[in-house]
Amino acid sequence: MGGYIPSSPDERGGMLQAVGVSSVEALFSQIPAAVRAGTLDLPEGLSELEVRRRLEALAAKNQVFRSVFRGAGAYRHYIPAIVRGVTAKEEFLTAYTPYQAEISQGILQSIFEYQTMICELTGMDVSNASVYDGASAAAEAAAMCRDRKRQRILISAAVHPQVIETVQTYAFGAGVPVEQIPLRDGRTDPDALRAALAPDVCCVLQQQPNFFGLIEEVRAEAVHAAGAKLILSVNPISLGLLETPAGQGADIAVGEGQPLGMPLAFGGPYLGFMACTKALMRRLPGRIVGETADARGNRAFVLTLQAREQHIRREKASSNICSNQALCALTAAAYLSAMGPGGLREAAEQCAAKAQYAAGRLCEIKGVSLAYAPPFFHEFVTRLPVTPDAVLAALEAEGILGGLPVDGGILWCVTELCSKAQIDEMVGVVREVCET
Repeated sequence: MGGYIPSSPDERGGMLQAVGVSSVEALFSQIPAAVRAGTLDLPEGLSELEVRRRLEALAAKNQVFRSVFRGAGAYRHYIPAIVRGVTAKEEFLTAYTPYQAEISQGILQSIFEYQTMICELTGMDVSNASVYDGASAAAEAAAMCRDRKRQRILISAAVHPQVIETVQTYAFGAGVPVEQIPLRDGRTDPDALRAALAPDVCCVLQQQPNFFGLIEEVRAEAVHAAGAKLILSVNPISLGLLETPAGQGADIAVGEGQPLGMPLAFGGPYLGFMACTKALMRRLPGRIVGETADARGNRAFVLTLQAREQHIRREKASSNICSNQALCALTAAAYLSAMGPGGLREAAEQCAAKAQYAAGRLCEIKGVSLAYAPPFFHEFVTRLPVTPDAVLAALEAEGILGGLPVDGGILWCVTELCSKAQIDEMVGVVREVCET
């Protein structure tokens, strides 16, 4: 990245003259001299080599796992080198709010391309320019569905726990009731869902695949028959294999975009994607970039459909979001462009096939079994004859990050980056703990 070029002495002199002062000291003369004369109690500066050594020593305290079998909302995938090559360009990395369309065509087009790809991925008609993360996308989607007569939100207990908490937080602030639909064998109980549908329900939120990695049977017809909207939270990589949210009858598709080219990065920054049917596009929060033509008839891009001020008038706002994760959205667009439909499908197929292999190998161990029946995508839960802590500690000692402890066992995740040799090594460690 290029360096920052400050103003020259002549330029600073011109600015001082324009405001009618002779020096920088005179510019700050209103600040008491005692304050201006004060010094900061900072340590002496270090050389570049000393700083590097200090940071390397700190970084060495982190444990870097050779193999990763944990997901639960944040996933380790292969990222083509070109993705970082594009997003590290200075004109994208330093781009700011694109309110002045005439000088923001590059960043506006990048957002437009991202929106187009999200629509292609989800099968929906309209996408926004992204929101902060997948959890806030789900909460914003639920807010989109509310009206005067319909306020109650139904959310499957198989949705990611942190997403449920976020929806509940948003709903608490608005005084809106949220009800969880219980599970049957790890999936949304269809009878409980039908029983909960009532005239005051505004929406139903399900996750596909769900938190336990299982493929849900989405009940769009029942939801729509009750006059409610269906929100589907999806893993974007799974859409390389599974039916689109639109094809499953969803009115709104949301999800965490981290798998689309973003490293785990200690939990962020990530992005939430949102897309909906044309009937709901006027309710879609955040920024939306549209394509138009300028005065000369040339292709041009603008912020459209919503005014930023709509979300500043708090008493009438349907959302408090008036920004977006532009750099993360660009990353997702670069990843999808680099992978293409074929590459995304191959990644999804490898995830599913390797997860099936890992589950099969684990279940060969005495006392280990699947907690829930297939089908699943690339995550699954196993019951164990020993405590999850014992298994995870043994794996960690070998440089392997095991799955996430959950009620009933361990939630494992297998992506395309897990090789057969790594899976076999992991299974060997688990076998040693469980059979001794």
